[in-house]
Amino acid sequence: MTGQVRTVDGRVAGRRGQATRQKLLDCLSEMLSTSPYRDVKVIDVARMAGTSPATFYQYFPDVEGAVLELADEMAKEGAGLTELVAGRSWVGKSGAVAADELVDGFLSFWRKNDAILRVIDLGAAEGDKRFSRIRTKILTAVTGSLTESIKELQGKGRVDKDVSAPAIAGSLVTMLAGVAAHQKGFTGSGVKQADLKPNLALLVHLGVTGKKPPK
Repeated sequence: MTGQVRTVDGRVAGRRGQATRQKLLDCLSEMLSTSPYRDVKVIDVARMAGTSPATFYQYFPDVEGAVLELADEMAKEGAGLTELVAGRSWVGKSGAVAADELVDGFLSFWRKNDAILRVIDLGAAEGDKRFSRIRTKILTAVTGSLTESIKELQGKGRVDKDVSAPAIAGSLVTMLAGVAAHQKGFTGSGVKQADLKPNLALLVHLGVTGKKPPK
């Protein structure tokens, strides 16, 4: 853990306090993976962490405040998705590799952070701007990098200049996020998990380059 960690009343937490705070966050994260967000109570998180509700309130105003801390940390990790696009070549077989790795990155990130992402989606859908900002933060950077990739292809005459790069990039990222969030649901619709990644990669490659990936 790096940087200063402060309690709710503004005091700087020592090493032991930081460890306690992190333990509370870890326990909350585990509970969110097994219980509905609205059912998670401060007393349950504190008990699981081996401490008291009073200690919880030293670091977080409520469960929602702690969830926002988890969400913010996850958003920082999500910034790494941009590296799967920035500076990549979409010409020839390199484009097929870029599409595969972008899809794989999205699916893996959503699987790893499924519980907290579900809470973010719920909060955003209910109009909570704090959760909306975090969701936007995760997706905007990738959209921007993908937009630049399409514009670069347009500059080289490989993609029609009438195509709106931001619209295509935004649509592709929204598609990836939507599919990644419902990976388990595809099985019930008769879609094999093994077929999901290659077909998503095909759509991404088509969207960016306007062409099927080379064999």
